[in-house]
Amino acid sequence: MADESSAKLSGRAIAAATVGNALEFYDFITYAFFAIQIGHAFFPATNAYANLMLSLATFGAGFVTRPLGGIVLGGLSDRIGRRAVMMLSFTMMGFAIVTIAIIPPYSVIGIAAPILAVLARMVQGFSLGGEVGPTTAYLLEAAPLKARGLAVSWQGASQGIAATAGATVGVVLSAVMPAGPLDAYGWRIAFLLGAVTIPFGLWIRKGLPETLHHEEPHAISKSQSGGLRAVTENWRIILLSLITLAGGTIQTYSFDYMTTYAQNTLKFTALIGFAAGALGNLTSVAATLWGGALSDRIGRRPVMVWPTAIFLVTVYPLFVLIVQSGSAAIFLVAMAYFGFISSVSAGAFYAALAETLPKRIRGGAFATIYATSIALFGGTTQFAITWLLHVTGNPMAPAWYLLAATAASVIAMYLIVESAPARRVPPPLDAAAEAAIVS
Repeated sequence: MADESSAKLSGRAIAAATVGNALEFYDFITYAFFAIQIGHAFFPATNAYANLMLSLATFGAGFVTRPLGGIVLGGLSDRIGRRAVMMLSFTMMGFAIVTIAIIPPYSVIGIAAPILAVLARMVQGFSLGGEVGPTTAYLLEAAPLKARGLAVSWQGASQGIAATAGATVGVVLSAVMPAGPLDAYGWRIAFLLGAVTIPFGLWIRKGLPETLHHEEPHAISKSQSGGLRAVTENWRIILLSLITLAGGTIQTYSFDYMTTYAQNTLKFTALIGFAAGALGNLTSVAATLWGGALSDRIGRRPVMVWPTAIFLVTVYPLFVLIVQSGSAAIFLVAMAYFGFISSVSAGAFYAALAETLPKRIRGGAFATIYATSIALFGGTTQFAITWLLHVTGNPMAPAWYLLAATAASVIAMYLIVESAPARRVPPPLDAAAEAAIVS
């Protein structure tokens, strides 16, 4: 009976957390896909490079407030509950996304346009910084013990779903709209499509049961410490997770940048750029869920380490092929492959981190670790790649950046302690074996 109840709770939790998280990431990631068009809207027309860099700097502003959101909202979820904070973060994101969609262009209100855009991005960053920790903690706590990896992998998969939706909207808009209208107001349509779904996200989250006070008999850490002491007691997993997330973050935002890279560097059409983003993120969703489910059976560490190692040895040769061939078909296939191989480890890692952290600080610690890594590397990745491409003139610059980040990440993953219940909790004895022991 307990397993049946837990399974039902898990299904409902997955649906609500996935929809809400996907909507939040759709709003946040859509900005990256339309960086060129948004730069034209909010910044004065000087030259294409300066315009794009200002747009990407505004995108990066959303990462500055992520750690603060992780500390404040994530910590709040450890005190008052996961559901209340998930509702709050979602409401803030909805306010910010509507604001960005309706800000008049620079040509109408001047300097107020980029100022309002930066402020809205900072609100988005704060809310998203506090979203990931409570959502991941909720999924872990609501899931059956033997299916935690699959349940938590929906946290990562929801980001892929969001990015796929954003890229698909970009494909459709760039296919049906001429460049002028797309530049003028097409990107605003993409943001407003995300805003339309806000009421549904609030409704489905409102009905969630709370998990904060559920007992965890198989927890790795039962520490009741809080604050700085909890950080020092768990310094190893915190440090390794920061390094792992740095690599994963650089991968994610490098691939989100491929829409811009396809247009600016490879000189493909906007349609090809958006199609590559959609394909890569679609394969990412499948890979994340498969990796999470696989980690429930064979453990977290092998699912984290081996796919990341494969990515490490294949990323540079594939970028050479992309650049030298100049083929849109090869570019599309490569982005689909990168989306898959770079995402298999995600679900396993999220589960490993959430399982290893004590429940008393799980929401806040996960959110802060995640948000800090994202702030340091997510907000700077696209800016750094654009700068590298500009100063070197070498289209291989994204591959160099990915190589360095992934090498550090795979080492950190290898050092993370195995946490999967299938590898830690002995299976229950059957009746015959139990009778033999008793006799």
